Order: sequence, then structure tokens, then C-alpha cells
Amino acid sequence: MQWKIHGERPIYENPWVNVWLVDVEQPDGHRWEHHVLKLRHLAVAAVVNDRREVLMMWRHRFITDSWAWELPMGLIEADESPAEAAAREVLEETGWRTAEVKPLIYAQPANGITDSEHFVFRADAAEYVGPPSEKNESDRIEWIPLSALRGMIDRREIVSSGSLVGVLYLLLDEAGL
Repeated sequence: MQWKIHGERPIYENPWVNVWLVDVEQPDGHRWEHHVLKLRHLAVAAVVNDRREVLMMWRHRFITDSWAWELPMGLIEADESPAEAAAREVLEETGWRTAEVKPLIYAQPANGITDSEHFVFRADAAEYVGPPSEKNESDRIEWIPLSALRGMIDRREIVSSGSLVGVLYLLLDEAGL
């Protein structure tokens, strides 16, 4: 059953988030205005070393007032591909330069309210080139053993959707599933 769009209009716009009202009609004929968040798309990187560890950042998110481990991630700029954004974010946020990133998984984290897309990549090699240029991103950066990820998820130490999707699919990828 597909909803029909009769029109849409912005009610708030800025470079990071836009709120639109969309005039929709449900299959039963009910018609109403649905709020939609239009967000810039996100690139996420799961960088794995030869010791089967993934590069993660311990950071605070003020919106939820919570601390958790996250994969390097950030908004895709207008002049770059998702893969370029993923590699750039790893370097800016961690100080590690990836040799190559390859697509791992694609996700729409909340497609009932937003058009946000998450492009998750995997890198199997990285070289440390110096401290992160983004100094306000995290308290610490660590290589986390893949074997520790399940327990961290269970303890809610990894909670962001981009990081969860990335590490869960990384574990499937590592298991050959």
C-alpha cells in the first residue's frame, strides 16, 4: 500500500536540517500533513586492523546527554562521494588515514520521519598520521577487539544507529554470512 503525495512545503530550512510538511493521502483515503525531516546524508567508516580490532571513538552526545562508542562518521559534503566522506571523517576524527574504503552496508535509519541515508564503509588498513584535526569529536580513540562488540552493544556502550548498523554488519561480514 503506497501513500500518495499531493504536495510539500518547507517550514524551516538551514544547512543541516530542514523541516517540511508533506500533504499525504493514505490508502484508506485519509489525508493529512506529515512532518518530514530532510537531513544531509551520512558516511560511516568501520576501520579494521590485522589484529581484528575496529577503530572507535568514545564520545559524549549532548542531545541525549549520553556517552558511547562510535565509529567515525560525518555529513557528506556536496562536492564529495560517500566513500570520500568516510575516508575524510576517519582522518579528521581519529588521525588515521585509510588506504581504501569499500561499501559495507546502506541504511535509512528512521525512514518514517526522515530522508536521511547512511552509507557505511569498511577499510582494512589505516596508517596513523597524527592527532585528529577535529579536536572536539571524542575523549579518546581506541582499537576495539571485534570479540568485544557484542558485550558492548548489550551494555549499551554502542547506541548510535550508524555505529550499530556498521558494527553489526561488520560482524556478519567477518563471519562470512
